[in-house]
Amino acid sequence: MTKKKYKLLLINPLSTKRIGLIRDQKSIYPPMSLAIIAALTPEHWDIELLDENFERFEFKKADLVGLTALTSQVTRAYEISEIYKKKNIPTVIGGIHVSMMQEEALTYADTVVIGEAESVWKNVILDFENKSLKRLYKGELKPLVDSPQPRIDLYHSGYAFGSVQTTRGCPMSCDFCSVHTFNGKQYRARPVKNVVDEFEKIPQDKVYFVDDNFIGYSKKSAKRVVEICKEIIRRSIKKDWFCAASMNIADHDEVLKYAAEAGCRMIFLGIESELIDQLESANKKLNVKIGINNFSKVYDKIHEYGIAVLGAFIYGLDTDTPETIENRTKYMLNSNIDAMQATILTPLPGTPLFDRLVDEHRLICNNFPDDWARYDFVEVVYKPRLMTARELTKSIDSAWKTLYDEKRLKRKFIDALKATRNPISATWSYNSNLHYHNLVFEHKKDKLVQDLNL
Repeated sequence: MTKKKYKLLLINPLSTKRIGLIRDQKSIYPPMSLAIIAALTPEHWDIELLDENFERFEFKKADLVGLTALTSQVTRAYEISEIYKKKNIPTVIGGIHVSMMQEEALTYADTVVIGEAESVWKNVILDFENKSLKRLYKGELKPLVDSPQPRIDLYHSGYAFGSVQTTRGCPMSCDFCSVHTFNGKQYRARPVKNVVDEFEKIPQDKVYFVDDNFIGYSKKSAKRVVEICKEIIRRSIKKDWFCAASMNIADHDEVLKYAAEAGCRMIFLGIESELIDQLESANKKLNVKIGINNFSKVYDKIHEYGIAVLGAFIYGLDTDTPETIENRTKYMLNSNIDAMQATILTPLPGTPLFDRLVDEHRLICNNFPDDWARYDFVEVVYKPRLMTARELTKSIDSAWKTLYDEKRLKRKFIDALKATRNPISATWSYNSNLHYHNLVFEHKKDKLVQDLNL
């Protein structure tokens, strides 16, 4: 008996308040979670992925609509969901934000999926077909052995980067991070063959490994990274890629050696601050253990293998003052990191930081859900401890102007070229710096337009 055909519309929303932030389309990544949902959906469903990174939403008919959203996207997701609800078309919304704010999400969507979807999506589909769709589904943290390959064929062809995930979970509990809440504290790894098969199929020649920490914290996880890299080399897959890792990657020469041979051009390090008290308050235990005096040795070790360093820092930590922000900016410029990410401390739901600031009545952008669009790491949304929000904003604007000055970025490129002896890696770091330049200055344009429209 032939099964009835259904239409599933998957939507990747984009905040209407931050259009400028995605004008640099060479630096955005495809919506992997929606591609995984598509892979979990039975064959008798016709699937379309509407991606607002490239096309603004226009109503399309469907039997079921699925949306996912980070915190800064969720207001837009709610807007779209309500359009379909008014037309009696069921909507399902999932992702990290609604997993932390399920009661809020249930106001705007028919169904909310909490946590990872692999263990529950087939139940969602079956219940829909049986006209018994529930309001809430809670996913379990399952081994990734049977995790499907995302339907990358559904991605918009305009993405410059492909993406692949090899693990989920993190044993760390950083104050500003909700990964350990959403994905659990245990590393769960996909089989090496599955990872490399997916990597090989990606049409782009530039790829981002989206793991929160590619290297992990054990000898076993480091060995697994080596196996992945060796398999890429064995198959002669010619792609350039970058990943995020903890600073202990400098202890693993074998990982760095094979990663470089397999095409690794840049490694993202969550450094956060050059001040030990700030690292301690943020619960960055590994960075504290390594010691700030040894940070430069970590950068140098990565450079030895021709790989660039992207250092991520935070402005607006509780002990920050205009002086510490200025000093952090000088540290980034004078250190031997190659690309510089400097964002504003942002209290996302599900983090200890968010809970603490709520308890202390320090959130100044708290008109939810509208204000979630402002939680995008480029706006001060809380009361700083040692200065006013206006003073912090002024200090950060000045820091960004200094940090992303085009002449300084060109100097950084020359330094990266000398340090890595690798023109490809140096170019990656320069392009990353240009991306952050575009992001912060497009933010200023967007904010000016909003202010003029008030």
